[in-house]
Amino acid sequence: MALARPTVAVYGPNGKRTEAHITLPAVFTAPLRHDIVRFVHTNIGKNHRQPQGVSRRAGHQTSAESWGTGRAVSRIPRVSGGGTHRSGQGAFGNMCRGGRMFAPLKIFRRWHRIVNKDLRRYAVASAVAASALPSLVLGRGHRISKVPELPLVADNQIQSISKTKDGIAWLKSLGADEDVQRTKDSQNLRAGRGKWRNRRYKIAKGPLVVFDKKESGQLAFRNLPGVDFGLVSQLNLLKLAPGGHFGRFIIWSEGAFRALNQYFGNGSKPAAKRHYTLPAPILSNTDVFRVLASAEIKSALRNRKVKSLPKTNFNPLGNAHALRKLNPIKAGIALGAKRTARRKALGLAVKSKSKKDRKGSRKGSAKAPQAAAKPQPKKAEEPKKEAAKPEPKKAAEPAPAAKQAPAKAAGKKK
Repeated sequence: MALARPTVAVYGPNGKRTEAHITLPAVFTAPLRHDIVRFVHTNIGKNHRQPQGVSRRAGHQTSAESWGTGRAVSRIPRVSGGGTHRSGQGAFGNMCRGGRMFAPLKIFRRWHRIVNKDLRRYAVASAVAASALPSLVLGRGHRISKVPELPLVADNQIQSISKTKDGIAWLKSLGADEDVQRTKDSQNLRAGRGKWRNRRYKIAKGPLVVFDKKESGQLAFRNLPGVDFGLVSQLNLLKLAPGGHFGRFIIWSEGAFRALNQYFGNGSKPAAKRHYTLPAPILSNTDVFRVLASAEIKSALRNRKVKSLPKTNFNPLGNAHALRKLNPIKAGIALGAKRTARRKALGLAVKSKSKKDRKGSRKGSAKAPQAAAKPQPKKAEEPKKEAAKPEPKKAAEPAPAAKQAPAKAAGKKK
């Protein structure tokens, strides 16, 4: 919904505010329905088309007949006669040279579209409301950096000028000359065959000047590139939303701006000249998230239901989680093996977890404190035991006797 302000200023030919102020018409609070604008624009844009098609006899202005079967050629009709290259050639078909087109265009097609009056008025009201939002006007490409405000209302003197130089002076005083220059620079040669068909150049759309009644003011703007004009009683959606995109830069005369309530109503009462009531917005507050988060809405809601998922049985042969539930010990062993392999890969010490290694580690840990408590007595006892072992050597004294025996034997030999 467009932003509603209490009053709008009126600007004179020198670009300064006058003493007049106008209450913003209710049409600027109409809902912005780009989908309706696009639909209406697409359909009413078809109503200026002219019927076109091909001749009823095109492609059939020759005598041709099929040769039938048995001659190893297709059964397409062929030109009769002889003596020329044309004889024997295929005819009539869309795949033949000189034949008709496929599904020839006829002039009795459904060229025009009928759109409901209420829908057309809804689209016009939405396009008028969109012209008051600077973001949408900028989004269409208009240059409005020098424009004092939107909607822009000019004094009624703009309707009485008749010279183009006066129209340029008015646009310059209102800050719209930059947008006119943009449209002038955008003129370019059309690509395609349209350049041969009386539409040689393309040009962007500039500002739209809306008058209250037919006066000489239209003569001042009709020769400016991209500038359009119209009457408030004959607002055309094709001009308000060119291409189906609303947000056109509009310059209103004071009389036209005051007459908007007569054609669209003030929101509560129907229009005096059209018996039309503006569409009411579905939501007065468009901030849906704030509405849902309000205390009034939360107090009327029930508690959130917790959905319990149905129990599913997984095959442990293909599901690791199910296997881990059935055999947690094996899962722990596999996890330990992975950790061991990881530590080996990193070059860290590996802790053994077998029962024998655990018992050995426990015994070693129990003896370690005793050895640490009496290290010196153990070292002193070991050499004493080695020194007190000469007695077994005394028991083996026959060794010297054995040494004497060879001496006696030697004496006998002598």
